[in-house]
Amino acid sequence: MNLIIDVLTGGVRGGTSILYAALGETISERAGVINLGTEGSMLLGALAAYMVAADTGNPWLGALVGGLIGAVLSLLHALLVVWRGANQFASGLTMLFLALGLTSLFGAAYVGRTITPFEVWAIPVLSDIPFIGPIFFEQNALVYLSYLAVPTVWFILFRTKWGLLIRTAGERSDALTVNGYHVKRIRIAAVTAGGFLAGVGGAQLSIAYTNSWFENMVAGRGFIAVALVIFASWSPIKVMGGAYLFGAALALGPALQARGVGINQFALHVIPFVLTLVVLAVLGRRTISAAPAELKRVFENGPPTT
Repeated sequence: MNLIIDVLTGGVRGGTSILYAALGETISERAGVINLGTEGSMLLGALAAYMVAADTGNPWLGALVGGLIGAVLSLLHALLVVWRGANQFASGLTMLFLALGLTSLFGAAYVGRTITPFEVWAIPVLSDIPFIGPIFFEQNALVYLSYLAVPTVWFILFRTKWGLLIRTAGERSDALTVNGYHVKRIRIAAVTAGGFLAGVGGAQLSIAYTNSWFENMVAGRGFIAVALVIFASWSPIKVMGGAYLFGAALALGPALQARGVGINQFALHVIPFVLTLVVLAVLGRRTISAAPAELKRVFENGPPTT
């Protein structure tokens, strides 16, 4: 039982970085733009947050700056693909390589630096609930904020005018144009907002989960987030469950090793990615058929309409 609790607790804590990134990618893809640069936004967000937390001692400021830096990178991606018509996949990968270069250049000085991280805070009463309490209510502040972020993103997308504009940009952009809305601006705003959440996800990884910085620490979580959005059918609620599933897969290895179970470390590291491939293989065709219409054009190697 203790193993299960440890894995699920680690799944929530470790999956939160994926959750933030996947929520951001949900907003972006709902508007008809896929952002493979999510990994890069997470990476820059992780480093920026760590730098600020190390230099100021304020993790909240670090998380904010991490989100803003992630938004800047995604804004650049949006300008390339929406305004200039660049290939979305090529642009996203370019953003990732840019982030890898920048973090390698500026991050070396922060390897081994100590910070004031987000501390684990047990919520009174709720943390005492058997089984559920330790898993969900003995976490850090960014995890608790993610509990609010999921219904907030859902509400914005499906119950507000802004959400309607975003979803229409991804489904029937011509309807927006007829009614006098600027489709490109809506898409750019959606991608930029998604980048902010991805940056916060990176910040959660560096200053609330690992409490450290090392090169390429995101290690594919951004790509997992993009895949997660697809097989979660662009639903923020399903994204939450999927993020915790992959977080648990990531937490399984350390939990087993802490108990002296002799399993190859590298084999454990590939579990989340194998799980991603299996789920995409099983659900890929069905979920792609449910994709926003403008996003289908991207998958079919055509630009979204404007």
